[in-house]
Amino acid sequence: MQKAFLNALYDLVENDTNVFLLSADNGTEFDKWFKSDFPQQYLEFGIAECNMVGAAAGMAACGKIPFVHTAGVFLAYRAYEFVRNDVCCQNLNVKIIGFGSGLSNSTLGPSHHSTEDISVLSSLPNLTILSPCCPSETEEAVKTAYRIKGPVYIRIGLCGEPEIAQDFSNFFTGENNTIISGTDVAVFSTGSIITEVLAAADLLKDNGVSAQVINVSMIKPFDIKSIVNTASAIKQMVTVEEHNIIGGLGSLIADVIVQERLNVKLLKIGLRDCFAKGYGTQQDLQKVNGLDRVGIFDTIIRQMKN
Repeated sequence: MQKAFLNALYDLVENDTNVFLLSADNGTEFDKWFKSDFPQQYLEFGIAECNMVGAAAGMAACGKIPFVHTAGVFLAYRAYEFVRNDVCCQNLNVKIIGFGSGLSNSTLGPSHHSTEDISVLSSLPNLTILSPCCPSETEEAVKTAYRIKGPVYIRIGLCGEPEIAQDFSNFFTGENNTIISGTDVAVFSTGSIITEVLAAADLLKDNGVSAQVINVSMIKPFDIKSIVNTASAIKQMVTVEEHNIIGGLGSLIADVIVQERLNVKLLKIGLRDCFAKGYGTQQDLQKVNGLDRVGIFDTIIRQMKN
């Protein structure tokens, strides 16, 4: 997804000299390529994420369009005050790209797991939050962020996420997108864990359960209408996220259920008020924490039997 982000950004900087890439000692080949190709539109800040966000706010105030790019944990947590006060409070045109969403910074442990960023950032006024599920959707997210006049946060993966066989040209219109139609259970997901959700849907189908899979690519503003429409047809909802269930996608949908007085059941699958257990690859951590396809399938099946 990082490469997809860079591909989309290349197209933007070639056509708009106001677009800049700001990095914080990311140590990736992508940054080196960009610096070589567009030296006048690249700024390296070293390990100084707070200063980088503050500088981006100043650039935006002068008419530039800075894309701030580093690990999501350092943007959502370390630089939170600067995102809040310098960017969102001033409603400035800064694009914040946090890589390593969920557990994709796997082997570096909880200090690098971005499993609370939705909760932390979604309460900030003026901030649009995009959560693409694959490389193609990442490219569309970058183009959408460019068109939006104001602060945008995009959370992307890091581990060579596979493509999803969908047309993303019309995504990020403010509506959730149904990937698979179903009648027994509606499964809402966000981010790259969609691949495990789709595999779990196949397992459910093999066991006689028809699962509708909905990709939530825009966290804020949130598509309330699709939740209401889905609830009119399917009475069992499930949210799956590589994120704490407190303040994440599950909480957003729970709010809608209460506010709209929907007669549905909701099952939240994610990190249950804890940091991720175990150590290893992203797939290892998904398995240990019940977020792989088998774990998702087992949890939904247990719920359906109650």
